[in-house]
Amino acid sequence: MISEVQRRLLEEIADLHAVPEGAYNIRADGESEARNTTANIDIISKTDVSGIDIRVKPGTKHESVHIPVVLSVSGLKEVVYNDFYIGEDCDIIIVAGCGIDNCGTQDSEHDGIHRFFIGKNSKVRYVEKHYGSGDGDGQRILNPGTEVHLDEGSYMEMEMVQIKGVDSTDRKTFAELAEGAKLIVRERLMTHGNQTAISSYEVELNGDGANADIVSRSVASDSSYQKFDSKITGNAPCSGHTECDAIIMGDARILAIPQLEANNIDAALIHEAAIGKIAGEQIIKLMTLGLTEEEAEEQIINGFLK
Repeated sequence: MISEVQRRLLEEIADLHAVPEGAYNIRADGESEARNTTANIDIISKTDVSGIDIRVKPGTKHESVHIPVVLSVSGLKEVVYNDFYIGEDCDIIIVAGCGIDNCGTQDSEHDGIHRFFIGKNSKVRYVEKHYGSGDGDGQRILNPGTEVHLDEGSYMEMEMVQIKGVDSTDRKTFAELAEGAKLIVRERLMTHGNQTAISSYEVELNGDGANADIVSRSVASDSSYQKFDSKITGNAPCSGHTECDAIIMGDARILAIPQLEANNIDAALIHEAAIGKIAGEQIIKLMTLGLTEEEAEEQIINGFLK
């Protein structure tokens, strides 16, 4: 039975106000709380480790899979392994994410390890949101690991969002792309207090015409720390772009490490990184419209992270 706290977390990380349509697996406090499969999408519990296999039949179009995780018990720590097998010529949406409400003194931690095997000419949109709440002294810790294998002509768009309440996160993402495959990553991140957020992306472009576009936008305030480490390797005639655009406030620290490696004469790779504070003229302009300085900063940040 989903509690009110868990229901609120589900709304934050997966926009779920009711039981979703299509296939889903809702995990709450270390247990599978609810599950549904469809004629085209099967969800099977693993027998050797904690986690599930999600199998999507070839040709599946316009269907969704929701696999949110919520933790509302202080001191609970878990590692979950989820594997996605997407057949050829599919077009689906996968909504994941984790919410932790910690009102106790012990740390709560969820480490989700996701592997994607995406068939030829398939299209996948993947949304992963992280959220933390609760007034306890215990930490809210999330360490996601993602591994993506894109077959010929396939496409994956990843939206990675962490805006509030997570004390520590260490995100590791690896992807390899075959001929004509494309990967788009859009990361949005905000840290405050003493929070720490590390994002590492490693992408290998192995086939002719493979393309990757990795963009992170972040805001670090108070005494928080962020590290963005992104490496694109071109092993074939391909194109790749990685970008970090960050706003720094207060006593925060940000480290950006964009890396490129070209192993083919026709690998076209670009990296960009920019870190800076909010421009004073931006704040002044909004204050002339009647906003306080705090409201002006919030308006700028919200627009930046959209």
